[in-house]
Amino acid sequence: MKVDLEDLNAFVAVAGAKGFRDGARLSGGSASALSEAVRRLEAQLGVRLLHRTTRSVRPTEAGERLLERLRPALTEVEAALDVVNGFRDRPAGTLKLNVPISASRLVLPSIVPRFLAAYPDISLEVIAEDGFVDVLAAGCDAGIRYDERLEQDMVAVPIGPRFQRFAVAAAPSYLDRHGRPEHPRDLLGHNCLRGRFASGSTPPWEFERDGETLRVDVTGQLTVRIGAAADLSVDAALAGAGVVYLFEDWLRPHLDSGALEPVLEPWWLRFSGPFLYYPGRRLLPAPLRALWTSYSARRVAETPIRLESRRRWDSRRLRTAAGRPS
Repeated sequence: MKVDLEDLNAFVAVAGAKGFRDGARLSGGSASALSEAVRRLEAQLGVRLLHRTTRSVRPTEAGERLLERLRPALTEVEAALDVVNGFRDRPAGTLKLNVPISASRLVLPSIVPRFLAAYPDISLEVIAEDGFVDVLAAGCDAGIRYDERLEQDMVAVPIGPRFQRFAVAAAPSYLDRHGRPEHPRDLLGHNCLRGRFASGSTPPWEFERDGETLRVDVTGQLTVRIGAAADLSVDAALAGAGVVYLFEDWLRPHLDSGALEPVLEPWWLRFSGPFLYYPGRRLLPAPLRALWTSYSARRVAETPIRLESRRRWDSRRLRTAAGRPS
């Protein structure tokens, strides 16, 4: 039986995304083309592979069995083609990354232009979202995430700044009217510009100083989607509407210009920077290897670290993983 490889890829994309529209978004195709490919595959195999309703798409039992065998097989096909790619003078192909919105704004701008210039035969696609994502099911080669949000059994290498901070700031005009907080708990009396995850949870603001850690459940008039609408909270803070809590690097231009004034800086929470991560069980694709080469040419390369848990990484563990004495 001769089955088109593209039809198999279409089935995997739709099943992994649990929908034709999401499958099209992640694969770069169209929903109608994916639908036609799956129908064609089902007709050739003579069995229904997907249960379709107006609200969801999910594999049938036959589809589940096929999916279990297809994913590793297609990965091997990609790896085989990539071996051939290694014989080219310059790496070629498509690199698909899934990254948080903060990384697309704060990490990739310093890496991507140099990478594209160094490897003109590579096409880069970046999907920015802040939810938990299975990079393989999403059709991506790798992702960027912070350590507490990394998936288990993945290989990760540090990328971007090794440490970052959450900053708190407000416009001087707001602080002149409402006073300057001297302790994190003072924020309970302020109009705080909060963020909400896609899951619906509104995280507390976290602070630390001299070994003391505090979480403050702030309140305020404006709540925005974390990542996707963070710029709205920054604009509101610049207009004097309240106090904003965000990555220091995100707020830095406004802090440097004086448009925003730092608040409670001795309490700003410091945390480890992001990681580039990918499945350890597959051959590293040439475009992904090229990305890391492009980045590490400017920075000392770190030894890949296999993740065994989602525990927060401490400085000793990072130094050991990098091959430096602790």
